[in-house]
Amino acid sequence: MNRRDFLRVAGGSAAVGTAAATATPAAAQASFGGWMSDVGNYSEVADATGQDEVTITVGAQGNGGNFGFDPAAVQVDPGTTVVWEWNGEGGQHNVVAEEGGDFESELSSEAGFTFEQTFDSEGVVKYYCQPHQGLGMKGVVAVGEIPDSGGGGGGGGGGGEVELHELGVPIQAHWVGAATILGIILSLIFSFYVLKYGESPHTGTGRGE
Repeated sequence: MNRRDFLRVAGGSAAVGTAAATATPAAAQASFGGWMSDVGNYSEVADATGQDEVTITVGAQGNGGNFGFDPAAVQVDPGTTVVWEWNGEGGQHNVVAEEGGDFESELSSEAGFTFEQTFDSEGVVKYYCQPHQGLGMKGVVAVGEIPDSGGGGGGGGGGGEVELHELGVPIQAHWVGAATILGIILSLIFSFYVLKYGESPHTGTGRGE
């Protein structure tokens, strides 16, 4: 490996490490077992703890039209009543419990139509709109504590731990940063060696060869 090739490889390695350290915190949000992975209008868990009643809009903008619940995910205390209120947009919608709950509303496209459910037990309740589930019209009501999956209520962090959903491997964000810095330092050391001696220490010709 000549000097130019070595510097190009070393510089590329440092850039990749920096990009990884920057990108990984973006995965820090509650995944709810991947249930929210295709919900276009989901960015964080809305913190509605301390409230006796919470309203969720049905037919909110999202998923390529008015096919969203707003907020898509909400954290509440046990005993809270959630009221879904239709805004009349996006055609007929309903609210159907997927797991952790046992409820189903009527199909309606009427603005002002409401459906309510009181959640007494802690747990994560997933739900969806039956006609538009394939578009990503889904939601979550997290009753009590949110299971540790890289994020907390209101999109808060989980103590620096980041879950890489594609790999399913939790890592510590500060270790990623430390590894990146170490890689840059090593690249600089090897670059200095190449500039001084003209070739990589691994490709030099030894004595007697």
